[in-house]
Amino acid sequence: MADGMDSVLLAGGRALSGLLAGTYLAFVVAVMPSLRGVSDETFVRVMNRINVVIVNPVFLALFLGAPALAVLLAALRRDPVTIAAAVAAVVALVITFAVNIPLNEALARGGSRDAFESAWVRWHDVRTVAAAAAFVLLCVPGR
Repeated sequence: MADGMDSVLLAGGRALSGLLAGTYLAFVVAVMPSLRGVSDETFVRVMNRINVVIVNPVFLALFLGAPALAVLLAALRRDPVTIAAAVAAVVALVITFAVNIPLNEALARGGSRDAFESAWVRWHDVRTVAAAAAFVLLCVPGR
């Protein structure tokens, strides 16, 4: 692959992966801890609102673009570190579709905080680690 295109893909992959991991981390360190002490009604109302508002072009570009660029880079480079970054990025995406989105949908349909919160937080923590790992791996020198 031409060095110029490689550099652009790598810079884009790093940027999108870092921004996505940072978005997820903001939920770990600020959003979910802030919601711990609120009433069940407030928690459900806020989470349902977040789950509507977050589906926007900027978030979708990060959410889909980060794993897409990581996978593209892995396919073109075929080195173990880039492949590991792609796997980590895809793991975060799969967790979202397999666990977090179904939990969000159940909550929106009238589900309870008790059925939602601990599972959502646990799996969100896992996808945050996966997204952060993808970013870190893409930043390994020599990439």
